Amino acid sequence: MPKMKTHRGAAKRFKVTGTGKVMRRQVGMNHILEKKPTKRTRRLKREEAMTGGDRRQANRLLGRA
Repeated sequence: MPKMKTHRGAAKRFKVTGTGKVMRRQVGMNHILEKKPTKRTRRLKREEAMTGGDRRQANRLLGRA
């Protein structure tokens, strides 16, 4: 069986840490930011680790079966 190719769209969106966690951006930081509290936008800037089935799917897309 040939090697799995990396899904290039996923590679641009997810980052794998040294310990193997898959990090992703949080939703809600693209537009309509004026009405959101500053505290909330600061919190949304941080990356978050993916969990469960989402992480499994992301690993598959990144070629890390």
